[in-house]
Amino acid sequence: MLARCAVLLAAAAALSSVAAHGSARIQHAAPSFEAEAVINGAFETVKLEQFRNKYLVVLFYPADFSFVCPTELTSFSDAVDEFRKAGAEVIAVSVDSKFSHYSWTLKPRNEGGLGSMRIPLVSDITKKMSRDYGVLIEDGADAGLSLRGLFIIDGKGILRQSTINDLPVGRSVEETLRLIQAFQYTDKHGEVCPAGWKPGSAGMKPDPKLSLEWFQANAEL
Repeated sequence: MLARCAVLLAAAAALSSVAAHGSARIQHAAPSFEAEAVINGAFETVKLEQFRNKYLVVLFYPADFSFVCPTELTSFSDAVDEFRKAGAEVIAVSVDSKFSHYSWTLKPRNEGGLGSMRIPLVSDITKKMSRDYGVLIEDGADAGLSLRGLFIIDGKGILRQSTINDLPVGRSVEETLRLIQAFQYTDKHGEVCPAGWKPGSAGMKPDPKLSLEWFQANAEL
């Protein structure tokens, strides 16, 4: 009887761990979502499926009317043309309501607001997206908020990249664009991208012999 109880407790702990860490897995289909968002000052529904055939950046952030968050969101919004030129879209997600998102856009940037935004602000008020992507803080002083998760999903709906920051440090537009361009390069050419790869740089052939071409041209003597 005790042994059976131990097995059941272990199984419950495993299920709890899976729930806490979400179902987002690299090389697998990204968790689907459908939620309301503020888009160009209006309330609209967004779904993962509507971004098929494009790369998508899903940018989780902790809270509206906060400190680091507006610097990130305005930076990604201002760079939306660069993302679209690369065949990508960006959405930002927090557990705040759509009404909170909308109110934040009415506050000017020089007062910590967002002003006019060119990317959707998604309301994950049920916290389902945050749980599915493994960014929801489940305990402690920040319980109920989302960590700074950044996920890159390709045009087939496959999760290609994820990073999760603790709350004090924001993300980089430039690095996010570089990663999208690198994955697109590998998709198109079947090569791999060495450290620090940028558009215009040489890729590497994933072969023990053919990769020597890159090493001989780029490795320090």
